[in-house]
Amino acid sequence: MRKRRTVEASSLSFLDCICCGFGAIILLLVLTKTAEPMIIEENTRELDGLVTLLREQLNEIRGETNVLNRELISRKDQLSDVKARLARLQGDLSFIKGQFEASREDSQVASKLNERLSRAQQSLSEEMKRLLGENYRRKESDSTIGGVPVDSEYIIFVIDTSGSMFNYSWDMLLTKVEETLQVHPSVKGIQVMNDMGDFMFSRYTNRWIPDTPARREAIIQRLKTWTPFSNSSPVEGITAAIRTFYAPDKKISIYVMGDEFTGSSISDVVRTVDRINREDENGNRLVRIHAIGFPVQFANAPRFQTTGTRFATLMRILCYKNGGTFVGLQNYKDDKRYGL
Repeated sequence: MRKRRTVEASSLSFLDCICCGFGAIILLLVLTKTAEPMIIEENTRELDGLVTLLREQLNEIRGETNVLNRELISRKDQLSDVKARLARLQGDLSFIKGQFEASREDSQVASKLNERLSRAQQSLSEEMKRLLGENYRRKESDSTIGGVPVDSEYIIFVIDTSGSMFNYSWDMLLTKVEETLQVHPSVKGIQVMNDMGDFMFSRYTNRWIPDTPARREAIIQRLKTWTPFSNSSPVEGITAAIRTFYAPDKKISIYVMGDEFTGSSISDVVRTVDRINREDENGNRLVRIHAIGFPVQFANAPRFQTTGTRFATLMRILCYKNGGTFVGLQNYKDDKRYGL
């Protein structure tokens, strides 16, 4: 008889183990796939909550940032205002220091000017004697206030608008024009020309400006910035004023204001004015001529003072011969402007 093969028990046991292992794996996979959507959903909810929280925190941070930016801008504006005030205060301090130094220098300059003007006055007196003659005498019948005749019904300003006057003595000139108008509180007509004979207001060319408070104020305001060309010689303005406005039925005064005469000959000017502003049968001139001399040139070195001395000489002679008054100022600056 053939022998039957025996089946080994170990082989069956191995297969059983393998099957059980695969079954367990399949079971685990089934369990994992079933729980995964629940986990993802839970994680999604947690992440959404976290995103919402972060957004809220971001909005809070943005709000705080906006507040801080506004405060920063406000502080910068305050700092700019403080810096601007500081700059103004520094400027005021510098200006005050300059005024103080200028006042000290002006006091020294004034003493020197007085000395120079005294010498100039002496030389002017000698020059007048030479030009006018020893026997010339001024008429005693003039009615004056402070030495200035104020019986005129019409007044004409002939103003030197040169750079030396405008840059160094214009505030003082404005003061003197105002004072002259105050001396004549009511006149029938006013006119303003520069030393070249140019009119301040073109609409009033060759005719009188009516005397009203508004017109007087307009003259002062316009004069503050009025700078037509000037050759620093009053001759053209004087002759134009006489030729244009003289009338036998009008009492007219011309007020010449300047600081220098650059013309060639004083004698020629005197003869020209004598011919135009002739005397009547009673010895009276057609118009009066007054003058105010501003000592701008006398602040320079002596070699640059010639034109200032010549202006004073010329105007003193013209005023003397034409029934007017010459006033030589001792200072060309208006100290009231600085509050001194």
